[in-house]
This record gives sequence, C-alpha cells and structure tokens, in this order.
Amino acid sequence: MKLLAVSLRRLALAGAIAGGVLGMGASTAFADTAATARPDVVAANVDASVNPGDDFFSYANGAWLKAHPIPASEANWGIGRAVQDDLYAKLRKISEDAAAQKDAAAGSDTQKIGDFWATAMDEALAERNGLTPLKAQLAQIDAVKDAASALDVAFALQPLGVGAFFDFGVFQDEKASEVMAVHAVQGGLGLPERDYYFNTEAGVAKVRAAYVVHLANVLQLLGADAKSAAAQAQKVMAFETALAKVSRKLEDLRDPEKNYNKMAPAEFTQKYTPAIAWTDRLRGWKLDAPYVIVGQPEFFAGLQARLKGTPAPVLRDYLRVQLVDAYAGALNKAIDDESFSFYGKVLRGQKEQRPRWKRTLDAENRAMGMILGRIFVAEYFPDSAKQRYNAAVEAIRSAYGERMAKLDWMSAATKAKAREKLAAVTKKVGYPDKWKDYSTLTVGRASYADNVMNARRWAWNDMLSKFGKPVDRGEWDMTPQTYNAYYNPSNNEIVLPAAQFAIPGFADGDIDDAVVYGYAAASTIGHEITHGFDDEGRQFDAKGNLADWWTADDARKFNERAQAMVRQFDAYEPLPGLRINGKASLGENIADYGGILIGLDAFKKTEQYKRGEKIAGYTPVQRFFLGYALSWIFAERDEALRQSLLSDVHAPPKWRVNGPLSNIGDFHEAFGVKPGQAMYRAEADRVRIW
Repeated sequence: MKLLAVSLRRLALAGAIAGGVLGMGASTAFADTAATARPDVVAANVDASVNPGDDFFSYANGAWLKAHPIPASEANWGIGRAVQDDLYAKLRKISEDAAAQKDAAAGSDTQKIGDFWATAMDEALAERNGLTPLKAQLAQIDAVKDAASALDVAFALQPLGVGAFFDFGVFQDEKASEVMAVHAVQGGLGLPERDYYFNTEAGVAKVRAAYVVHLANVLQLLGADAKSAAAQAQKVMAFETALAKVSRKLEDLRDPEKNYNKMAPAEFTQKYTPAIAWTDRLRGWKLDAPYVIVGQPEFFAGLQARLKGTPAPVLRDYLRVQLVDAYAGALNKAIDDESFSFYGKVLRGQKEQRPRWKRTLDAENRAMGMILGRIFVAEYFPDSAKQRYNAAVEAIRSAYGERMAKLDWMSAATKAKAREKLAAVTKKVGYPDKWKDYSTLTVGRASYADNVMNARRWAWNDMLSKFGKPVDRGEWDMTPQTYNAYYNPSNNEIVLPAAQFAIPGFADGDIDDAVVYGYAAASTIGHEITHGFDDEGRQFDAKGNLADWWTADDARKFNERAQAMVRQFDAYEPLPGLRINGKASLGENIADYGGILIGLDAFKKTEQYKRGEKIAGYTPVQRFFLGYALSWIFAERDEALRQSLLSDVHAPPKWRVNGPLSNIGDFHEAFGVKPGQAMYRAEADRVRIW
C-alpha cells in the first residue's frame, strides 16, 4: 500500500569499492572464501547453443537454469533463491540457538526469537489449539446482523492484519512529505488483483473456479455442510467480484495524482460512505485526523452500495474466510493444507509445501525482522562492506549526473531541477543506523497464531504511533536480510539491504569490475536511482513531495519517449493470451533501462574497460552485459508467471533482460546483433529516455 517503487531483485553481487568506484577486495557476508578453483562467474552460465542476438537471457543464463530446475516445493527458482537458502541456514541457527536458551531474560530479543521459533515449529501444539486462537474474532463475526455490525468487525480486524473490505494506513502525505497522514485505499479481495475476477484467459478462468472451491472448503472447515458451503461460496465470490468491478486496474494505481484525493473525514463519509462515520472510526484508533487521503473514491462508493445490498449471512461468510486465510499458516494442518492447496498449488504452481522451518523463518522475519537483522549484520556483514557500497552509490550518482547534462531533449530549467533531485537522493546501505524498538512486542509459547496476532497488532500500533509526529526519515521498510531493494519517492531515497550484496560461492576478489558493474551497479543501484525519474517517481520533487517540476514541453517529450517503451512491452506475450502490461510495468522497465545505461557509463571509466582484455573469452563490455543478465537468472512455473502478469508491476525476468538491452546500441555492437534477430531493434525504434 505504501508508495514504494520496489524492484524485485532476486539477488545482488558482492563487490568492493576502491577510490570511489567499484573494485575488488575482501570477502563480504556470504562469500565462500575457500581457495578452491571455481568456474567463471558468468561464462559458466552461458548456453552456447543459443544465439545472443536471438534470446540473450537464455544465452547468458541457460546453462545455470538447466542445471538448477525449480524444486517441487517452489513456484520459482534462481540464484537469488540460492542466496535465500544461504540466509535461511544462518537465520535458522540464530533462531535455534535462541530457542535452546532456557534462561533467556523475559522480553529480551533472545527470548522473543526463541519462543516464536519454538512455538511455530510445534505442529502438535497447533493441532491441539485448532481454531481456538481465533475464537474471539469468529464470535464477533457470528454476531454480525447487518452492514453496520459487519463494519464493526472489519475495523476490529484491521489491526490484526486482515484487510476486509478495504485497506488502511498511516504514512507520508504525498504532497507534504514531512507529515504522516491517514490513507484509505481499495482492497478486500481474496484473489491477487482485480483482473483475476474478469480476465477470460483459460488459466485465469481455472483459478477463479478453484477459488470458489477454496471458499467452500474453508467454510466447511468452519462447520458448514458441503451443500451449504458450496452455495455460500458462490455468494462470497459474487460479493468479491462486485468489489473488484469498482476497483481500479493495476496500471491506474501507478498514477499518484489520480490516487491522491484529500478530504475531511466528514466529507469522506458524506460523499462516498454514509455507512462509515470516518471521524468516529478514526478516533476509535486515536487518530484525530483533519483529513484522509482517499486513493480511489469510486471504490468506496461501490463498497457502500455493496454493503447496503448484501445479506448479513454473506458478509459473515466473507469475513470468516478473510480471517482464516490471513492466519492459515499459523493454524492446524487441515486449514494450512487447504490454504496451500489453493494459494500454493493452484495460484503459484508449487507441487508440495516448503519445509515448515523455512515457512517459520518467513513468518519470523515478518513479525520481528529487525531483531533478526541486528543479530544478522553483527555476525555476517562488516562495517567495511557498508562503506564500500555507500561509495558505489556515489559512483553511479556521478555517472547519472553526467548523462543528464548531455540529454538533448530536456531543457536547462528541468535539468537543473533534475540535478537538484539527484543530489538530494538519500542512500541507505546495508542496515539502519538506528534499530527499531520491539520492547512492547509480546511473544510467548501459548500458540503460534497468538504470536502472529501479537506481532501484527504491534506493527499496527507502531504505524498509528507515527501520526502527528515528525517523519522518521531514517526508518527502513526492508530488513537487512532481505535480498531486494527499493526507492521511496516520499523520502527521495534508495534502500539497499545487506543481503543484496551476496552471491553464493564467490568472494569479492573472484569477480571483475565488468560483472560487478552490470550485476550490482546497473541492475540495483542505477535501477533504484532511476526510479526517482521514471514515469511515477519523476512527479516527486527533491524533498519527496508530489509536485510538478517539469516544463510542460519536457513532460510531453518524456511521455512520448516513455510511450515507446509501453508499446514495446505490450507486444511481449510470455503466456499464450497473456501479454505484459506495458503501462503497469513502465516504471520498472524505465528503471532497468536507465540502470544499464548509467552502469555502463560508470564502467567505461574503469581500468578494466580501458585495458580491453578478455576474461574467459569475453570482452569487458560483453562481461558487463552478462553481469546484468546474471542478476535476473530466474525461472518460474506458468502459474506463478500468470500471477505476475496480472498482479505485478514488474515484467518477468526474461523480458527485464531482453527488453531493455534491445534498446542499447553498445549491446548490439558487443554481441553482433543483426537485423532479423529477435534482440535487434532498428535505431529509429529504440527507446531513448536517459
């Protein structure tokens, strides 16, 4: 819900910084430093049977993907998942060691980690508890007799991480980034995104049918007979479909101006939701808010109509499924298995459940990730690595500034504002300077679901506590052990967690600058900085406010150039009948494209580029592009691919390689790409933005 241009980085590379540019040095947190012979970091992955001009992704990564098929327990697999396995092993040891300490002080990090781990791993306890941890909430739902009482329950469930009917949050006002504001946005759907309810592609239709079966199965597990459950499920599906119909499409959620509708709580009630007295509801959460930023007013008007016209029994069933699905992984085996049967097997294509200990670590990271993170970086990520990557950001920032200065389509006035914003980008590398305080989080050994509920309630209270206070611009929205990165436009910041700088089996010294620049500098650092200047990020100024700092003519030129990229990606059809949504994925595609150009500019200043010597048969520039492709080694099952095409603003990895590279002349030259090949784009057809 928070407006973050997050890049789905599957992995990132450990590199060192010397003299302000990326170089080679000591090993980082996860590198295997054993002095054993290893294959070349990029050449070993190449499938020479594929012509790079036909499909560079398969050429660069094909050998690795053939040698690493997707495990039965996974919906996707790539080098990033191998990084995750390495992280799992380290975090598991931290958790098991904590659980083994019988004398851990009450309220200490060790006690909280140990008790969460021990309780989540106790399957017998989960069986004995059954639905007992949700007894109070289910009783509230049983008492629903009309729309008003259904809303009472929905508001009570929000602090427990159950987004029934809509979603809600307190975060920065997009037009006043120094203010924490109340936001209300569309939500309440059990399927990943609104188009799942309407798309006619055969695979999507099967998912819809399976979802109705899932609804019926959950209702049976809650006590309904098979015939009644089947009828009830159809009515719940009809209710959700009506909500989906009034929800905005994925691409429309990326327009920050259209999704910014500021109004007083009383006005929100009067104009859109007479059934919800927003002033009173917000005060119930101790939020005396002068205004609410409503993301999609028409959704709330539609919700009002559906609440008025839906019988209480349907609302009760909807709320029951919303609650149980939100806690399924922390409940007994029958419910957990049913949730996996739909959300894992049908929706994601997994053949079997992932091991319980891995799922426990995922839950533990969600519940108290910064506690684990503090221990993690102390043991595995030295301060020197943080400083190296701080310097890497500056190398990329400098290259971007030089590229901006040379643009022939942007006016001097807009360039001046762009340089101001670029200079103001805050870098957060490795881990926070100040750690989050979890002292009020209660964790015990009564039940797994209780611990999850306590963690969600703690997170909710932590969010609400920010209202009316100065914005904490030092806060992180990802843990250090997350192999991902993001750009936050409201803070004008890039955030690069420690785990991102990891690749299994290689120390920093094993990897040459060419690969490092393609792999880390281009696909991560350059990518995230470019988000500040993509179709969405460019609408925020240097201070993180949604404000127009472009001349009208420059904005027109940018949009014309961006539209060429929309058309390019709209033409890709990863699954028969399902194309990439070029408009929804535009920001990520621009960031990929810009990151490559900036990373290449920076690489051309290195000694390796100037020497021009081959390594493992590849020139420095070829190795740069192979390094970029390395960052997207990733395969996914058709089911997972279908989900990403419908609900993700990122193009699938293969097209994040082939798509932007086809627009770059240096790539054509490096690999001899010729007319008639799939990777070839005539100069007149190439996207030219940055």
